[in-house]
Amino acid sequence: MSLLEESKQGVQSLLKESTRSVQSLLRIRAKEVGLPPGTLVHVGGRKMEQPVLSFFDYDPVHLDIQENVSFESCLQLKESSTVSWINLDGIHDIPLIEKFGSEFGIHPLALEDILNTEHRPKIEDFEDFSLIILKMLQFNETSGEIETEQVSLLLSKRYVLSFQERPGDVFDGLRDRLQRSNGRIRQRGTDYLAYALLDSIVDSYFHILEKVGDRLALLEEQVSVRPDQECMQQIHRYKSELIKLRKSIWPLRDVISELQRGESGLIAESTSLYLRDLYDHTIQVLDTVEIFRDTVSGLLDLYLSSISQRMNEVMQVLTIMATIFIPLTFIAGIYGMNFEYMPELKWRWGYPAVWGLMGGCLLGMLIYFKRKKWF
Repeated sequence: MSLLEESKQGVQSLLKESTRSVQSLLRIRAKEVGLPPGTLVHVGGRKMEQPVLSFFDYDPVHLDIQENVSFESCLQLKESSTVSWINLDGIHDIPLIEKFGSEFGIHPLALEDILNTEHRPKIEDFEDFSLIILKMLQFNETSGEIETEQVSLLLSKRYVLSFQERPGDVFDGLRDRLQRSNGRIRQRGTDYLAYALLDSIVDSYFHILEKVGDRLALLEEQVSVRPDQECMQQIHRYKSELIKLRKSIWPLRDVISELQRGESGLIAESTSLYLRDLYDHTIQVLDTVEIFRDTVSGLLDLYLSSISQRMNEVMQVLTIMATIFIPLTFIAGIYGMNFEYMPELKWRWGYPAVWGLMGGCLLGMLIYFKRKKWF
């Protein structure tokens, strides 16, 4: 496959990815046409059969952990004096989301945002709570792709509600910390719990970037040693994955900055210090993403230069071979003409002389090419 065709395939893959994103957005808008604001419509794939509820209810001396509980079991935590973290896996069940809205006093516009899994990260302040929407990323070791899942956090003074699309998340370390009574998180309120959830997601970005960096190092070695069509496909795939990373992380910087300012009154001054540190981590992630994007661009340039160099080497060999055979073909053409009265045709040593002349031309050109260092 030619260099032009490989480049064309890479560009076509990026165009297909952009087209799918636009089509997804158009489908979302098509679902919302004619519906009043706050109408609950689930946008996104159904990633599990039945929703699963669980909660952590704690204070410095008390901890209650319940998994796979009913919605009614969570209602008792609404007015509790302890700190509660209620988690829902599976947001496709619209009647259940409506129950959350009616019982916990969640605004319909906030519920609409929770159900729309195509939102960019953002924060919305309401009267009694703040809604934080962000992307949780996981690295698929088999395919090498970055899988995206939307996580919605609802922060209030007594509880934090988290809405996930499917089971499996990056909060296992946080759950372990909650089970230790001497940890800082058990001494703080819901604002610190929300910070800890955000911090777990941002920390997972570093693990993903580490794996992407390892893959890029292997790809760079492969491009340097043996560039082929598979290298080109991987380069464009990582370029697309880094664009996805940037779209998920870039708006999160503004979300954390707004949380740090604490205009909603839900964030204590002591927690703002930790949010400032989290903001710095987000900037580090963004810087790393930009470095990797430059690395991928450099790999593309390296691939194109390697392919060009290989093509030049092939053309050099073919040119030398063609140049060698030009005088030989000329000599053979002269003595292959069918003229009756032609010199040397009756000469006894004519045939060996022609071979000697052709061999001398060949040897002379090889010596000349060697001195010019053309091979």
